Amino acid sequence: MNATYYENPVRRGFYPDPSVIRVGDDFYMVNSSFQYFPAIPISHSKDLVHWETIGHAVTNPDYLDLSAIKDSHGIWAPDIEYINGKFYIIATLRLNPTEKAEGQPMRRQLIVSSDRPEGEYSAPHWIDVDDIDPSLFVDTDGKAYMIIAAGAKAIELSPDLSHTVGELKTVWSGTGERCSEGPHIFYKDGYYYAMVAEGGTGYGHGINVARSKSLFGTYENSPYNPVMRQFDASSPIQRAGHGKLVQDQNGDWWCMYLCGRTNEGKFTTCGRESALDRVEWTADGWFTINGGKGPSLRSLAPSLPQRVYDERDRDDFDSDKLDLTWQFVRNPDTAHCSLTERRGFFRIWTQDATLNQISSKNTLVKREKEHHFTATTALEFSPECKGSQAGIVCYYSTTTYIRWCVCFDNGKKLRLVANRGGGEELIAEVENVESTRIALKVDVSAQRREFSYSTNEGALWSIGGVVESCTFLADEGNPAERKRHTGTLTGIYANNGGSGEKVCADFDYFEMRY
Repeated sequence: MNATYYENPVRRGFYPDPSVIRVGDDFYMVNSSFQYFPAIPISHSKDLVHWETIGHAVTNPDYLDLSAIKDSHGIWAPDIEYINGKFYIIATLRLNPTEKAEGQPMRRQLIVSSDRPEGEYSAPHWIDVDDIDPSLFVDTDGKAYMIIAAGAKAIELSPDLSHTVGELKTVWSGTGERCSEGPHIFYKDGYYYAMVAEGGTGYGHGINVARSKSLFGTYENSPYNPVMRQFDASSPIQRAGHGKLVQDQNGDWWCMYLCGRTNEGKFTTCGRESALDRVEWTADGWFTINGGKGPSLRSLAPSLPQRVYDERDRDDFDSDKLDLTWQFVRNPDTAHCSLTERRGFFRIWTQDATLNQISSKNTLVKREKEHHFTATTALEFSPECKGSQAGIVCYYSTTTYIRWCVCFDNGKKLRLVANRGGGEELIAEVENVESTRIALKVDVSAQRREFSYSTNEGALWSIGGVVESCTFLADEGNPAERKRHTGTLTGIYANNGGSGEKVCADFDYFEMRY
């Protein structure tokens, strides 16, 4: 077999906090989804390099109410395990800070299970341990534990993993670096190994390790710590940490971990992504990742049969179900959007809340996977009230986005509006747009975004406006927001700007071309 190579990150776009397992010849990975729904994407791979979305851990809106969850709160750091013939996924639900003041825990843990990796998964069991980043560990005696930050703390779970049966005990407190999170424990050759992410999930992120002969210690720190960290400030891959090990069927070990690609400076527009590097075991029973050199840019691929997936970058809305790569911003309002009301179109009925409000509904987006791409859609929309709007949105949060939309204000027109964190700002306007059907396009080139329109099916495009510097569409883009963890997603939306008008926007297709 000829040697093949891969480039990091292997799962590109908003796929942070990876957890990976192998079952037979198949690998499965879950990632954080925060305020987006359905929650917790589940990906499948045959070779650890190429991944395909196969489902989500929570698809029933009745199981998880994210409708009032603040930006970058919601579902944090899931873990997936295969235990006694079932798939289990555990994650933190990070509630809004005000809820703690009302006597509720600020963080709850949910756990779901399924006989199939893609689901459908059970209704969540809730565990009220008020911390973050739970993972699952089954000891050699068959007892199951929830491992949770800070450091690595353990609490025994019932045999069906539905509730706790013991006390929360510290296994390893970490090395003392800031923001200890993302703990995992695994057992190998007589040692319990504890992995934690430390240094904060920004540019000082990393992974530290310790080991012990017994689960509850005492643990000794690895002499190779940090086993993962980016020390090269000039590298295009930064923020490397929060990972989990997996052994392939050849006996080789690998680490899947998060990272972020910089975009013209310290701006990770695509958010935190998932990277892969080889694990090397030392003669004294410790391990390093990529030889302790930090994240690789290009590396020799695992010696596994390659399976390349073609995740759909174009959706013609011909199916009764949305493609699995779509995400709603918070829970959808299924009574006001439809794939079947008009076949071949995704229909959204306008509602009162606008994009800068948490209560906004049915904003439908896809992860941006690269810093250069073109997104297009065509829609039919005939509003008659001031404020009604529908179109393309480049979305980071309720405070940072760009919308390129058909709207009504003394006639039908196009507007390009940016919210850089200080409220909406009109960038450009095209008046007297009378066509019923309009195609909209955004060309993304690093930090520059050019917005165009066509009234003749794309035979001729006209530039409507340009946003030259879109650094606000990045995790680092609005320092006033402490929690910005998601990267930018682009898609479609419709609302009435508070006018009360109920009118449908029919989207014929949506395409992201890389």
